[in-house]
Amino acid sequence: MSTLPAVISPGATAADPAATPAGATTGSVTGRPLTWLRVEGLALLVAALVAFARTGQPWWLLVATLLLPDLGALGYLRSRSLGALLYNLAHATPLPLALGGIGLLTHTVLAVALATVWLAHIGMDRAMAYGLKHDDDPGHTHLGWHGPHPTS
Repeated sequence: MSTLPAVISPGATAADPAATPAGATTGSVTGRPLTWLRVEGLALLVAALVAFARTGQPWWLLVATLLLPDLGALGYLRSRSLGALLYNLAHATPLPLALGGIGLLTHTVLAVALATVWLAHIGMDRAMAYGLKHDDDPGHTHLGWHGPHPTS
């Protein structure tokens, strides 16, 4: 028999399952799975940085473009659902993997380098427990809550 994940109480973190009422759900990962997802994010960050170094591109390119995926949050200026959609498109791995694959197939080193920076950003966010956004609140992610949020 499976149980539902717990809801995160205000002021608590996703890693604090003691602060959650039993049986409630918000779609946020808690406990050891959260730890593993954060370790996975750290591994993605390190691997992407190693891959970037192998492209031979200048390190200023990494510094100049590392935060570009956060521009997806500009969708929140229009609506929560558009903000979540654009943010999640910029913070999921399929698009940078496609860019990297195209770069490899066409021998375009810059595309590969930009894909590795993009993946590094995603890994960095996951390592810090910033996840994909739910439509209800910009602070509600699949890895828990960030900042103040309403209670049920």
